Amino acid sequence: MRIWVPMDSAARALGAEDVVAAIRAEAARRGVTVDIARNGSRGMIWLEPLVEVETDAGRIGYGPMDAGGVAAIFDGGPSLGLVEDLDWMKRQTRLTFQRCGVIDPLSLPEYEAHGGLAGLRRAIGMDQDAIIDEVKLSGLRGRGGAGFPTGIKWDTVRLARADRKYIVCNADEGDSGTFADRMIMEGDPFCLIEGMAIAGIGCGAVQGYIYTRSEYPDAVAVMRRAIAIARKAGVIGPDVMGSGRAFELEVRVGAGAYVCGEETSLLNSLEGKRGVVRAKPPLPALEGAFGRPTVVNNVISLATVPVIFEKGAACYADFGLGRSKGTIPLQIAGNVARGGLFETAFGMSLGEIVQDLAGGTATGRPVKAVQVGGPLGAYLGVDQFDTPFGYEEFSGQDALIGHAGLVVFDDTADMPGMARFAMEFCAMESCGKCTPCRIGAMRGVETLDRIAAGDGAAVALLTDLCETMTDGSLCALGGLTPYPVMSALRLFPEEFGAMKGAAE
Repeated sequence: MRIWVPMDSAARALGAEDVVAAIRAEAARRGVTVDIARNGSRGMIWLEPLVEVETDAGRIGYGPMDAGGVAAIFDGGPSLGLVEDLDWMKRQTRLTFQRCGVIDPLSLPEYEAHGGLAGLRRAIGMDQDAIIDEVKLSGLRGRGGAGFPTGIKWDTVRLARADRKYIVCNADEGDSGTFADRMIMEGDPFCLIEGMAIAGIGCGAVQGYIYTRSEYPDAVAVMRRAIAIARKAGVIGPDVMGSGRAFELEVRVGAGAYVCGEETSLLNSLEGKRGVVRAKPPLPALEGAFGRPTVVNNVISLATVPVIFEKGAACYADFGLGRSKGTIPLQIAGNVARGGLFETAFGMSLGEIVQDLAGGTATGRPVKAVQVGGPLGAYLGVDQFDTPFGYEEFSGQDALIGHAGLVVFDDTADMPGMARFAMEFCAMESCGKCTPCRIGAMRGVETLDRIAAGDGAAVALLTDLCETMTDGSLCALGGLTPYPVMSALRLFPEEFGAMKGAAE
């Protein structure tokens, strides 16, 4: 009897280890031999811990499971049915997350049996030009927030002249409501390793770093174990899969500063320096880590590369909407009935995501707004729910997809309070390098306090301040903080004591 229990942080936080102990105790009491396998999360967080029992028909799900309910697993009690047949699973287009929750994250044979390393095997038979062209043809864009074409970034590093080049994975997942990077690192780490190895071969880099945060101890432990396994198997190291090409990999852990999600601050921290923003130019692709040409990509960007090489660029590019090619892992959180990760092709409307997939609010009250793209993302109202999920489509609404995290609020949300939080967050997390961010955020808090005290004339001052921060900040922290502030003001001017025309 093989029973799967997730080792994902969300499942563990909800009692997965207690469930494992209870299963072992119940099996011993009944004299039944069980094989408890650990997997990542399927992404249905409202069902965690989601226990699965292998049968001839497939894996049967039980969840949310607790220690007191494990007898049902042995008695054949009420279940969720086949996990793959659940509506949440059937409606997805799982490419990047095809193995997450399905395999043992630290079993390289299981990884290969489910398509792993096929992309790397293909890549090592190609020259660098062909590798870069494949990424360009796929239409893959940075999934960390900026949406920059991945192939162009790789090509810039490939063409740069230097004695050494680097691949850096930005796994500093600091946005509220986002957990896709963590889920990959904990649930399918070899996928990220394979993607980084392909990037290294394509760009001529022999060293890679995964930069993540100290708040992710489980992800750090799993990644380090996976790297050791991959190195021992010759997937990385001095002779990548017998290709004669070298690529080494290391995990570096930061202290959790939000600004270190910005690539130049990340590079400073990676080098052991204070995490402050660097002025650009030069771009990291030309002078990045240790002054050498460096690819800096998000976890999801790099973890998507293997499937592009496995299935072909044309296959991947066939999914999506306009210039938003492929799939996107939606991370649904906040006041929702069903929170979790749902991978789908670009193009689903915001309303379908919130009202259908997420099931509306957990409180049952009407949805008031959805913040997309983390704490620096804009708020979108119900009248914008027909907006398709795509980079250009969101830009047309003065919003950003960012890392594709969605945080839902019901009609009790205090929007001036949320705007104040955005400014306060910026003030707390600013690296202090530039005045518009460092000082502007503090003035923003003060101005919002004036508005809350009834000073409607301060709305014009807030608007001017936000324009200065957007135009003058060195990085996205100060430059994007006005997005949640101004979107809240535009959508709900009456809460700020402003007329709609004045807010716009």
